[in-house]
Amino acid sequence: MHVPGTSPQPATAPGENPTAAVPAGNAPAGAPDPAAGRHARRFGLPVATALVMGNIIGGGIFLLPASVAPFGTVSLVAFGVLTVGAIALALVFGRLAQRDPRTGGPYVYAREAFGDFAGFLAAWAYWITTWVSNAALAVAAVGYLDVLIPVNGHRWSACLAALTIQWLPALANFAGTRYVGAVQVVSTVLKFVPLLLVAVGGLFFFDPHNLGPFNASGTSAVGAVSASAAILLFSYLGVESAAVSAGEVRNPRRNVGRATVIGTAGAALVYLLGTLSVFGTVAHSRLVGSSAPFSDAVNAMFGGAWGGWAVALAALVSMTGCLNGWTLLSAQTPYAAAQDGLFPAAFARRRRGVPTVGVGVTVVLASLLTVYNYTSGSAKVFQVLVLVTTFTATVPYLLATAAQIFHLVAGRRHLVDRARLVRDSVVAAVAAAFSMWLVAGAGYAAVYQGVLFLFAGVLVYAVMAARRTRTP
Repeated sequence: MHVPGTSPQPATAPGENPTAAVPAGNAPAGAPDPAAGRHARRFGLPVATALVMGNIIGGGIFLLPASVAPFGTVSLVAFGVLTVGAIALALVFGRLAQRDPRTGGPYVYAREAFGDFAGFLAAWAYWITTWVSNAALAVAAVGYLDVLIPVNGHRWSACLAALTIQWLPALANFAGTRYVGAVQVVSTVLKFVPLLLVAVGGLFFFDPHNLGPFNASGTSAVGAVSASAAILLFSYLGVESAAVSAGEVRNPRRNVGRATVIGTAGAALVYLLGTLSVFGTVAHSRLVGSSAPFSDAVNAMFGGAWGGWAVALAALVSMTGCLNGWTLLSAQTPYAAAQDGLFPAAFARRRRGVPTVGVGVTVVLASLLTVYNYTSGSAKVFQVLVLVTTFTATVPYLLATAAQIFHLVAGRRHLVDRARLVRDSVVAAVAAAFSMWLVAGAGYAAVYQGVLFLFAGVLVYAVMAARRTRTP
């Protein structure tokens, strides 16, 4: 049994080579990764930063203006608060990664501080977040594909398109981390040209009459900020990307923190400018019902439809790149937990540096959820699922922040930089308050369904714990 405050060691499955059971991030410096090969490659700071920005700026930036338009321009206030909280989380993850630079991110931090059960809850909640988010992102991508190829008119055509968008990044992951990194860099670079065109160029076409009311939600301003922030968090998921994949990052103690902060700050800047520009170029009444708000913004800026087509293509590239990175992340946390015997052993299998079983199970679950979304025919059901990811994401975020607070309060000199104690304490407090606020903003329905997901995980943990303690 793991003792809180001690570093947990990965468990070796029966009949498995002990060397092969060690994740890339746990191997001694300079040691080869036995699960790697010529198709696996460690990420440097540029790729790690691209992973963070690419995972944050995926479908979110292209859907945000329409998703928060019903709340009015008060959502821009939520953006500011959310950005402060996201950067606080980024700083917390950076400090935790310096202390423990292993693959798994929040799972590793929670387990190291509080034991197996807390680590499992972090891994389970994060895993749910990733595959539900993948389904949401693929369905969102279909809205921009429809600008290029009409598919939304027929339910099954749209469903097939969403499934294809999910499986292409999964195939890139099966090919190895070398190709994951290449796809991530290319998609991140390509998406920024049209994004900057709208985010910066749109300010020159800004018309205040398009903004609409400040608070269009019909509730209090505080309630509108909280509700819009809960939706906006879906677009900020990915702040932990470098920490979760720390085992695949070169010099993780140095690069994970830098990539996390740089990637989050860069994404926040693009988000704020992009949303403000769309608000000012597309009439509020039209924006509320838009399925491709950035395409509408470019068409309003330059006239015609060619600009909208270009942005739609960029959105598809962006979302595919985002799915590419999220697919890798969705397998990394179960992989780390499986190494410790807290997830089924099959999730610990790796090929070409990628946990292939985790990738396969995740893409299948996301595909089933996608099919369910299209067969149900209810957009509200899917919106609740998106809010469920807000709740489930706060579980590993809050546990990781609690781990940082634990180390700071415990005052163990080998784990705490006393020169930065005050700053680290303030940042951890902001991140904790931010996480709790998001739980409240997710709403009763999302918290209710999210708790059901977590309780299902408790049953899984009971089975895995029993198997670990059962005598031969």
